Amino acid sequence: MTHFKEAEPCWHCGHPAEHSLFCHYCDSLQRPTTDYYRFLGIDPKLTIDSRSLEKRFYDLSRLLHPDRYTRKGSTERQFSLEATAILNDAYRVLRDPVSRAEYVLRQSGFQTEEPRAKNVDPDLLEEVFELNMALEELRTGDDSARPQLEEARRRFLGLRNEADGQLAGLFGRYDEDRSREALEQIRKVLDRRKYIHNLVTEVEKALAA
Repeated sequence: MTHFKEAEPCWHCGHPAEHSLFCHYCDSLQRPTTDYYRFLGIDPKLTIDSRSLEKRFYDLSRLLHPDRYTRKGSTERQFSLEATAILNDAYRVLRDPVSRAEYVLRQSGFQTEEPRAKNVDPDLLEEVFELNMALEELRTGDDSARPQLEEARRRFLGLRNEADGQLAGLFGRYDEDRSREALEQIRKVLDRRKYIHNLVTEVEKALAA
């Protein structure tokens, strides 16, 4: 497992921690890293087996649960609380492909801002213009716009699924070459997907009102 900064000694016995969550010499719980992949002891890939990730999560949950450290010293009790919080955050982020990609982008120095219209295809923007008109009609009580909105919802769901397929392919490419170019492409597709997802949410909210 690769959990810690290189050559960090065990806080308890002073021996090299050897990048482990527990000291190999005295078995003391070590200070947890905030790097999700290193914490979980898995390769920093974008394609992750969900069952293996889940098993790793539950295995560590049992090992790190604060109840196991009630009789330990204050240092290990604190490390247990910190590790449990990091574990929960890591699992929540890495089990979802979109949040996982955003995390890897941030770790690689990319900004992950809210998608902007200038980054979206002109054809989609034209659809959005018509969508906004239909939304306004529905909000003012014109129920005749509902079929158009339902069709728009189906269209945007299809586009979102298409983006998911593109991301899966790009994940595999990144895992092979770890190139910045692959990350650039992932950011572009992710930006488009987030924009489409926001449209789906807006339409579904209007239809449910």
